[in-house]
Amino acid sequence: MQTRRFVEQQDGILVFDTEYFRAGRAASHLIWHNGQAALVDVGPAAAAPVVLKALAAQQIDPSEIQAIFVTHVHLDHAGAAGHLLQACLNASVVVHPRGAKHLVDPARLVQGALAVFGETVFSEHIGSTVPVAEDRILIAEDGATFDLAGRSLKVLHTEGHARHHYCLVDVDFGGIFTGDSFGISYRELDTSAGPFIFPATAPVQFDPPAAHDAIERIMSQAPQQIHLAHFGLLDCEQRLADDLHRDLDVLVELATKHECSKDGATALHTAVEGYLFQRVRDHGYAGSDAELKSLLDLDIAINVQGLEVWLEREAG
Repeated sequence: MQTRRFVEQQDGILVFDTEYFRAGRAASHLIWHNGQAALVDVGPAAAAPVVLKALAAQQIDPSEIQAIFVTHVHLDHAGAAGHLLQACLNASVVVHPRGAKHLVDPARLVQGALAVFGETVFSEHIGSTVPVAEDRILIAEDGATFDLAGRSLKVLHTEGHARHHYCLVDVDFGGIFTGDSFGISYRELDTSAGPFIFPATAPVQFDPPAAHDAIERIMSQAPQQIHLAHFGLLDCEQRLADDLHRDLDVLVELATKHECSKDGATALHTAVEGYLFQRVRDHGYAGSDAELKSLLDLDIAINVQGLEVWLEREAG
């Protein structure tokens, strides 16, 4: 697979592909302002060489990186942080208070990812995570503002996908980096009706009420642009938030409906797949079911696991 070049979007923000499982699935963003730079989400450990190669292609010295913002500590967002600090000598990792300990000791993150993906897939697509030294960590308290050469970046805690999740508001330019709190939207599914978007309900801390609250908290900032980790730039519109709210309710309803099914996990997977595929078709997507499966199978499987863990937690 060819590494994509940085694509400049606007306002000094560049996005590139971390090559996580496939092209167009997971993005990292770089904010460049007045000679200083920050990264927002950096992909899994396996993506560290991709990030460094992309910086070199743009003639950006890693020493110019002042901060690595990780919206949450799931390994597809934060796994490369420890590796990158070895090259980004002036950078600190900015992490939610609940996530810091997992970067210092990533053993539980690794165990969780192994449980989700299995050893073979983990080795190929995620890679070995390097701990982050405590003295290289900055805590992202809710409402805290970080200054990047005169550019204000504000932390907004957004639980629901994970209790260690925050979004990063680009105060001066009207954008917000949403990690997984504002769902998933792949460019291959764009139609004349606009972007297709759906929630991320991954294990192990998915919480429906908090996920709804996170969407509303993001929209309360009145952003003009949404910068998604999965994947890229969207113009912010109320329709996207409405779609996410509706889909969260439907996914929870499907999970509850199939909780006591004889083949609960299989039945839920089939139901979620059927619902999302129909949604995509109604949105105007004209590709084949095989193409849809290649785009969405992994997300559906992970979302179903998250719904199952939520059901178990609710029952316990």
